[in-house]
Amino acid sequence: MTILHSDVDGSANSRKTGVLLSNLGTPDGTDYWSVRRYLAEFLSDRRVIEAPRLLWLFILNALILTARPQRKGKDYAAIWNRDRNESPLKTITRSQAEKLRQSIRDGLLGDTKSNVIVDWGMRYGNPSLKAATERLVARGCERILFVPLYPQYSAATSATACDKLFEVLASMRNQPALRVAAPYYDQDTYINAIAGSLTERLLRAGFEPDVIVASFHGMPLSTHVAGDPYYAHCHRTADLIRTRLGLPQERLIVTFQSRFGRAEWLKPYTDETIKALAAKGARRIAVVTPGFSADCLETIEEIGQENAKYFFDEGGEAFARVDCLNDSDDGMRVIEAVVRRELSGWV
Repeated sequence: MTILHSDVDGSANSRKTGVLLSNLGTPDGTDYWSVRRYLAEFLSDRRVIEAPRLLWLFILNALILTARPQRKGKDYAAIWNRDRNESPLKTITRSQAEKLRQSIRDGLLGDTKSNVIVDWGMRYGNPSLKAATERLVARGCERILFVPLYPQYSAATSATACDKLFEVLASMRNQPALRVAAPYYDQDTYINAIAGSLTERLLRAGFEPDVIVASFHGMPLSTHVAGDPYYAHCHRTADLIRTRLGLPQERLIVTFQSRFGRAEWLKPYTDETIKALAAKGARRIAVVTPGFSADCLETIEEIGQENAKYFFDEGGEAFARVDCLNDSDDGMRVIEAVVRRELSGWV
């Protein structure tokens, strides 16, 4: 019998652990083909579109991918980070990873600075989860903590991100151990950060809103009926923010944005609600987007431009969009708290 010996130190203290941050993703550019490639990958995901497969692929390729990339490209161009030639979501997610690395180097997450490596990747587009995972493994990570940056769980965000990472791991002979961070929709650090950012934004705006709209990304109603916990998570988040700020139910309401197609989605819809608020006499509103960890097309353009226009067209006078937590000090405290909790006892 041949006995193989390893020269590698197998002690727990020498093991490297990767922390892999992930967000949804963006196109590589604002041109037709870049946006088309991104939309094709995104809208081909069975977790995102649960329609009958053959019918949906026909609709996607024959109809949606012919015209939609040009329209969405113009929207992306309106918010594009031209200095880096990339979307704000990409810029912010990179910065979140860089700041988390610095927090680890500074010892803010405990005595982990010598054996924790941080990287980041997107579910769709670039940089890919595959490339990020391969980098971590190449640097000797035997374990990976995967952190999908979605406060509320849904199959169309958190689960599909895990699906993609599992697919990457399935191709590896020597797989790292994996832990997936739990959603943090009700964690104190997160709720405090959202409440604080809302309060600070309103101080800068210089007005008291008649209504605060907490707008979450929409999902088809069928996903809720099928048992997805997303709807409940969103309402729990809003309830906790409302309680933290001492607001009555009618002063902070929940809506859902970014619906797509003709099927019924989670209600009430953000755009219809904002129009109705103005039509009923609301003159000052603020919109916060607690389901997004970083500003992107849906928050900057859809809320800050499109829905603001709806409000003003109906007679509204003041509209404040609350930035996502992004890579702010409070935003990083949220990410650090998630990582610290998950690494506890593992590193």
